[in-house]
Amino acid sequence: MTHSYASGRLNLPFTGICTFAKAPHQPDWSALDCDAAILGAPFDAGTQWRAGARFGPRAVREASTLFSFGHAGAYDHEDDVTYLGPETRLLDMGDADIIHTDTEGSHRNIEAGVRAALAAKALPVVIGGDHSVNIPCLRAFDTEGPIHVLQIDAHLDFVDERHGVRHGHGNPMRRAAEHPYVTGLTQLGIRNVSSTAREGYEDARRMGSDILSVRQTRALTPEAIAARIPAGARVYVTLDIDAFCPSIAPGTGTPSHGGFLYYEVLEILQAVARRHEVVGIDLVEVAPDYDPTGSTAILAAQVLMNLLGFVFHASSLGG
Repeated sequence: MTHSYASGRLNLPFTGICTFAKAPHQPDWSALDCDAAILGAPFDAGTQWRAGARFGPRAVREASTLFSFGHAGAYDHEDDVTYLGPETRLLDMGDADIIHTDTEGSHRNIEAGVRAALAAKALPVVIGGDHSVNIPCLRAFDTEGPIHVLQIDAHLDFVDERHGVRHGHGNPMRRAAEHPYVTGLTQLGIRNVSSTAREGYEDARRMGSDILSVRQTRALTPEAIAARIPAGARVYVTLDIDAFCPSIAPGTGTPSHGGFLYYEVLEILQAVARRHEVVGIDLVEVAPDYDPTGSTAILAAQVLMNLLGFVFHASSLGG
C-alpha cells in the first residue's frame, strides 16, 4: 500500500481508484489476507418507499477517501491514540454481484462475500444497500458461534411477514432473532412512528430484544448502554444511517426526525468496542441522491472509519 508521504506520491483523496479508504482492492475472495474486508452490497429492492441505497457503497467509498490516512494513521488528541495505522490491514473486496429483481439470488451473493471474509479470519464490513442486506450477512455467521446483535436505527425492523415479504428492509431483525446463534438484540434509536406494529415490539421483547428510543438512550451514559449487552458477548453491529437526525443525514430513503447526533453514536460504539469483541459490521441505507451535499456519505464513512479504529485499538490492548 503506497500511501505514505515518503513514497513519493501525495495520493490526495480525489486521485486514484476509489476503494474504501484507498485500501487495496482484492477481487479474488479466496486470497483475502487482511484484518478487515470491506464488501459492497448495492441492493435496494427490499425498500418500501424511496429507492437509491444501491448507490450507497459507491458514495461511501468515495467519501472514505477523505479519511484514507496517507500519513500512517489518524491521531486523536482527545484519546491520545493513533487509529488505523499501518499495522491494521484493510482490503476492499469490491461488490457482491446483484441480480436485478432477484432478492434471494442477490442475498446469496452477499452471503458468499461475508463467508469469504470470515474464512480468511477477517472482520467483515458490509456497506449497503438497504437494511435487508443484513439478512444474508447474519446467515453467514451460522458456524461462527453465538453473537449478539447491536442495531442502531430509527426503525425496529421486526416485521415477520407482510404480503408475503419476509426478506425486505423491514424484516432483518426478526430474521436475526430466529437464528439459534443470535443470543439477543440491543436495538437503539427506535422512535415515534415505526414500521413495526405493537405486536412486533411484543414479539421482539419476547425473543430477547432490549429496545431503547433516542430519548431513553440519551438518559444513559455510553458505558451504561454497552453494559446492557451481556458480558462476554461477541457483538455484530448493524447501523442504519437513518438512526441519525436527518438534519445531518438527509440522504436516506426513510428519514425520521429526532435522531442521534454524531458523537452520541460514536461514543456508544467506542464503549461497545472497549467492552466487547466486535465480530461483524454493516452500515446501510445511505441513498446519496437525496443529499446533494454528500454529507450523509461522509458521515457514514467517518463513522465506519472510527468504529474500525476503535475495534482494532481495543484488540491491540487485548480488549
